[in-house]
Amino acid sequence: MRLVLSLISFLLVIAAMAAAGAFIWGWQAYTAPGPLAESKVFTVERGQGVARIAELLLYDNIVEDPYLFRVTARLKGIDTGLKAGEYEFPAHVSMMDVLDKLARGAVYQRLITLREGLTSWQVVQILNANEDLSGEKITDIPPEGSLLPETYSYVSGDTRSDKIMQMQKAMDEVLEELWYERDKSIPLLSKAEVIIMASIVEKETGVAAERARIAGVFENRLRKSIALQTDPTVIYALTGGKIQDNGKGPLGRRLLRKDLAFESPYNTYKHPGLPPGPICNPGRDAIHAVLNPEKHNFLYFVADGTGGHAFAETLADHNRNVARWRKVRKQQGN
Repeated sequence: MRLVLSLISFLLVIAAMAAAGAFIWGWQAYTAPGPLAESKVFTVERGQGVARIAELLLYDNIVEDPYLFRVTARLKGIDTGLKAGEYEFPAHVSMMDVLDKLARGAVYQRLITLREGLTSWQVVQILNANEDLSGEKITDIPPEGSLLPETYSYVSGDTRSDKIMQMQKAMDEVLEELWYERDKSIPLLSKAEVIIMASIVEKETGVAAERARIAGVFENRLRKSIALQTDPTVIYALTGGKIQDNGKGPLGRRLLRKDLAFESPYNTYKHPGLPPGPICNPGRDAIHAVLNPEKHNFLYFVADGTGGHAFAETLADHNRNVARWRKVRKQQGN
């Protein structure tokens, strides 16, 4: 009996040592650098189970032991919770980090950033140049002002037309949201007119704090039936939204005095009121500014040489501001 007990004890020790050895081996294999030679984007499709994911990870040389991957996922209770999507794995990523990323859904972020004030033509150029997007290149330019400037995520295989629809839906949603938050005391513009004015505000200033003030200037001028006389509308009339991008301004040159006589319904020097359509795609802040303009008596503004503008209530004050701006511009050699 004593011999049997000794044998059992010996076997238990051997089993414990084997289990400990297996655990140490498994842990080392789980945490060690993996076989992936260089970074790789890996896709988990919707509906794929842990066994299929493990097979694909082996096929792509991301993990060496798909069985260990499956067992570990089950032991951790996450074998049914691995998220679909694209994942970017660095070279020699460990199995532990692979499993952690798939469980957290830390997907690879493909991003398109469309800054405020781009024309629809410019947006189309950006989308058409993106080789990760699928589908035919866009030839029909979406309506001006219908695309919300924003940073959009996408996955390989998304189409360009899908992105256009997403941007249009986002613009509709933002306008609807801000419309109900508008200052009800201002003269009512239609939603279409809000986008038109917001597009002009967007092109007139890059200073966030000035947007509501400039929107107030335009509201004052419209209320008094004074022509808006804003240079960006002339530039749009001349370019049709096909903006130059060569570091010399949207025209590829300075706007000249003779340009202000260019005949177009978009030329707010020749035609009072708002132009017939937007001149770019305004961002959320510009739309908010138009719906909640600053209340003041300013009717004029001109660049002040610091990136912002000098505002005036009277033409005499405005002319003095213009003279100062011309002096600054001359000093700058422009």
